Amino acid sequence: MKTRTRLALLFTLITATILLAFAAVIYYSTQESREREFYALLKKEAITKANLVFNAKVNAQTLQDIYRSNRQVLNEVEVAIYDQEFNLLYHDAVDIDLVKETKPMIDDIYKKGEIKFYQEGWQVVGLRFEFEGQTYIITATSYDQYGYNKLNSLLKTSILVFVISIVFIYIAGVFFSKKAFEPISKMTDKAKNITATNLDLRLPSKENKDELSELAQTFNAMLDRLEQSFDAQKHFVSNISHELRTPLAAIITELELSLGKERNSEDYKQAIENSLKDAKKIVRLSNSLLDMAKASYDPSEISFKSVRIDEVLLDARQQVQQANPNYKIDIHFENDFENDAQISINGNEYLLKVAFANLFENGCKFSEDHHSKVSIFFKDKSIELTFSDHGIGISEIDLKNIFKPFYRGDNQKFADGNGIGLPLTQKIILLHKGTISVTSKLGEGTDFYVSFPN
Repeated sequence: MKTRTRLALLFTLITATILLAFAAVIYYSTQESREREFYALLKKEAITKANLVFNAKVNAQTLQDIYRSNRQVLNEVEVAIYDQEFNLLYHDAVDIDLVKETKPMIDDIYKKGEIKFYQEGWQVVGLRFEFEGQTYIITATSYDQYGYNKLNSLLKTSILVFVISIVFIYIAGVFFSKKAFEPISKMTDKAKNITATNLDLRLPSKENKDELSELAQTFNAMLDRLEQSFDAQKHFVSNISHELRTPLAAIITELELSLGKERNSEDYKQAIENSLKDAKKIVRLSNSLLDMAKASYDPSEISFKSVRIDEVLLDARQQVQQANPNYKIDIHFENDFENDAQISINGNEYLLKVAFANLFENGCKFSEDHHSKVSIFFKDKSIELTFSDHGIGISEIDLKNIFKPFYRGDNQKFADGNGIGLPLTQKIILLHKGTISVTSKLGEGTDFYVSFPN
């Protein structure tokens, strides 16, 4: 069942319940009002006939004839008058006698002053009547045919109106639910046309603050991110293909030339060295890509623990200097720390070492003296690291793009690289809830500022 149909049914059910309760209250109130008014009418008729008997001295036969004559046309009130000793003084029709009075009933009326009850569907009222110092007991009964007819008419009308109302309410509920869900239907139809080849399509959205507009805007924002992700992926794959194809082509060319004709040992040695150099480029690129993939995992899938920054820096320095013995790296503490908590962060040791090694390697690689330095400053809630070198520096144009994957600026003429190191470093630092920024001057050097919450 569709949501709009379910909402229409729910709306109809709620409205039907309210209408039913409203109709029940009206019917019950009308029934109570009919009963109360008819009891009042019986009481008036009883007192009127008693006055005719005692006060006006109307002949009993005349009153009985009037009663019998009226009874043929309508439900005339039948009245009986007794004294305290249960002696019948007057009765409209003894042969009919609808109430069937008894001595206990008369005594009960005398004791209570007035009683009301039903007898085989007929309403009965009994009351005391005072005349010239004497107390009499009067009973009056009749069937409220007119009142019951009105009640039945009200009931039938209520049922008919209720059924018709439910039908119209359901139709209205279906109509309004369809109108309410029309934007969602349009969004659904539009979303069906969005595929990987046309991620530029967007859902229709009105510039207001209702929930459907917010849903469309949220979905469009997600499509923006997906489009950017797909574009970045295409760009990434294209760059990887280029980066891998170049050294592989060089290796194949070297080997084909070596096999093409006889050469001396020095030429073979040179070809092997060139191929080895290109192979190492491929290995470095593959390792960088694997590290990039690890840094792109969901944080919940990466193992985090308390890690000492100084120990990770020492390991990173050792790794870089083992691969490049001519590199010089200094680690300087700007202030002292009192306990391990000040120098520790919650992080992944391997990824942090990769990030620090990239910063060390960049500092040494682009400096003529192959020297890099990191300064550590401890604050109450953070650890500040500054990676400095006195290298060739970075231009202002390149500074805006150094964290883009595979981007290489003018400094690629100075040293080889694949353009992954700094984007990978930024991703790792952001993964650890840190920040990274850079300042540089051409010919003077570059400073990378890294901050971690401790």
